[in-house]
Amino acid sequence: QVQLVESGGGLVQAGGSLRLSCAASGGTFNRYAMGWFRQAPGKEREIVAAISQTGRRTYYADSVKGRFTISRDNAKNTVYLQMNSLKPEDTAVYYCASRLGWAVEDPYDYWGQGTQVTVSS
Repeated sequence: QVQLVESGGGLVQAGGSLRLSCAASGGTFNRYAMGWFRQAPGKEREIVAAISQTGRRTYYADSVKGRFTISRDNAKNTVYLQMNSLKPEDTAVYYCASRLGWAVEDPYDYWGQGTQVTVSS
């Protein structure tokens, strides 16, 4: 079973940056594609970005394209989300998750506990 632990959240002013990290344990990290999701109060959880097992393929939600960058270090069993030019609407709890496949229909099986990101205007 894979355990995922996010870190790096916090309070930042609009226009600022944060880097989230997600450390994985309990599995073979390079077997898993990874994703970052977020959920704002009163809203449904949405995917923010995803990265394939090797890191060659990435996906970004339209709302974060050009501002956020997902990356991974398989030697450190860690996936990152660099968030630049943050906006108040980026405020949410951010979660990382893992899945074995890259196809759209492949489910995310393991989830972290989340880290709060708050962007003040």
